[in-house]
Amino acid sequence: MTMRYPKFLKDGGTIGFIAPSFGCATEPYKTAFESALETFKQAGYKTILGPNVYKSDGVGISTDPVECAREVNIALTADSLDAVISCGGGELMCEILPYVDFEAIKAAPAKLFQGYSDNTNLTFLLNTICDTAAIYGPCASEFGMKPWHKAIGDSYALLRGEKLLMDGYDNWEKDALKSEENPLASYHVTEPTKYFPYNGKMPVQKMYAEGRLIGGCMDCLVNLVGTKYDRVKEFVNRYNDEGILWFLEACDLGVMDMRRALWHMREAGWFEHASGFLIGRPMRFYDEAFGQDHLSAVLGILGEFGVPVIMDLDIGHLSPQIPILSGSYAHAMATDKTFSLEMELK
Repeated sequence: MTMRYPKFLKDGGTIGFIAPSFGCATEPYKTAFESALETFKQAGYKTILGPNVYKSDGVGISTDPVECAREVNIALTADSLDAVISCGGGELMCEILPYVDFEAIKAAPAKLFQGYSDNTNLTFLLNTICDTAAIYGPCASEFGMKPWHKAIGDSYALLRGEKLLMDGYDNWEKDALKSEENPLASYHVTEPTKYFPYNGKMPVQKMYAEGRLIGGCMDCLVNLVGTKYDRVKEFVNRYNDEGILWFLEACDLGVMDMRRALWHMREAGWFEHASGFLIGRPMRFYDEAFGQDHLSAVLGILGEFGVPVIMDLDIGHLSPQIPILSGSYAHAMATDKTFSLEMELK
């Protein structure tokens, strides 16, 4: 089996918007989403909205899980759509999985899907069940910000297939300015970026890693371990000659939660054939527990593999985030001040 790469977004193409997790029913997301729609329309794209994008009657997601899954099934098999972008993250997208028709999605031509956070439930399973690449990157409303941060421009360029080499950003956002009163605010990047490359547990000045790129939000990933959707061991064995380059980040998980999650994934055999780990800044960046911070918590589990571990990368919930073509073959290079990720369609 080889990785399937969807066609990238073409000039004048059609973008579908769906809400398998939260929709854009409340501020600041509603106004930002409508700004994003206008931005795409002005750029010459057609937009089609799924039936759930403005719903908020669900528990942890936009609406009933059956309806969310139906929206996914239609969007990812529709000939009329060139790309599909999720409206937002949320809490319980996992509950739609029993109703997602992965076999139909796998049988249909590969469709480009983008989202992050709770959308790990789809980006990751598109990789591991359907051998289909997906974009782990900003959700729909972030395209409504004015002006666009460079990260949004990078995400747009990846959607179009124009940029497969991403560089880290100079600063990151500790306190966002986006609010109900200021829904179109750009990222408020005030904190200097610093990366931490390790060779196993040992800090180094420069580190390189390569392999088949998969991962997402650990909050969601650990929830999949041992379920019928857990096809990870089969996946890593299919691509074992290349090595698996994991990208991982955390939203609600504290220091000990992250360590437990990584332990759980390790013991399930997920990290067999790992060639390296790319770790994003966790949302709870300043947490400590029992004398451990997020760096030591992660290295306590992943350091033992003796492969590159690069930490505090521009991946995930603390903006800006590098858009990642999950499922691609990638080359990563880092020092304490620079990071690059080059993705290949192979």
